Amino acid sequence: MPPIFALPARPAAAIAGSADTFPVGRIICIGRNYEAHAREMGKDPSREAPFFFAKCADALVPNGATVPYPPETANYHFEGELVIAIGKAGAKLSEADALDLVFGYAVGLDMTRRDLQLEARDKGRPWEIGKNFAFSAPMAAISPVADVGHMVKAPIRLTVNGAIKQDGDIADLIWDCAEQIAYLSRFERLLPGDLIFTGTPAGVGAVVPGDVIDVTIGGLTPLRVTIGGKEVDFA
Repeated sequence: MPPIFALPARPAAAIAGSADTFPVGRIICIGRNYEAHAREMGKDPSREAPFFFAKCADALVPNGATVPYPPETANYHFEGELVIAIGKAGAKLSEADALDLVFGYAVGLDMTRRDLQLEARDKGRPWEIGKNFAFSAPMAAISPVADVGHMVKAPIRLTVNGAIKQDGDIADLIWDCAEQIAYLSRFERLLPGDLIFTGTPAGVGAVVPGDVIDVTIGGLTPLRVTIGGKEVDFA
C-alpha cells in the first residue's frame, strides 16, 4: 500500500575524498568513556559495564554548518568525540573480529542540553530530552579505514573561538573501539549505516550564539560548526 505522505530522504554523511555519501541509520552514543570526564561529571571513573543512549539520524549536522541554539535550555554544552562508521552487519562479535565491521572514522560533536540532561538524571528519568534533539550530532566527513587505518591512538582537541577547551587522546578511552563494537553487538545486530559516538574527554562546557567550535582528531577531517541564534521557528 502506498504511504499517505513522503518522508524526507535518509540522512547521509560525507566521505572524505569521495563524491559518494554514507547513509545513516542509527546514531548510538556511549556515556562517560574517559576517566577524567567521568570525574568532572561527578561519577566513578572505574571500568564498569558501558552504557549507551541514542540520537535520531536526523540529528546529524554537516561540517561547516550553523547550529541553532536549541530551545528550553540555558546550558548548551559541546562534547568532542571520535565517531565509528559501521559498514557491515554483525552480531555477537569477539573483540578480535569487531573492527572488521568498521567502514571508517570521523570527528563528531555530541551537543547536549546539560541542564535538561542533569535534571532528568537526578530524577531517575531517561536523558532523551537533553541528548536527542534536532542538530545535536554535527559530524565531519568520514575517513575510510582503507585511507587512515584503525584509530587506536590520536590526539583529540576542541577549541571554542580558538581557546582550547578539550585536549586528550583517544588512547585514553575506557572502552576502546573494538570493545564498544563487540559489547554492543551482544545486545543488537549492528548494521551498515550505524554511527557510534565513542565518548568525550574532560573539559566539556557551555557555548552561546556566535561561538565557533573546532574539533580535531589526528589523521581525520577536522570539524567546525558555528552556534546560531536562540530563536527557532517551529511553525
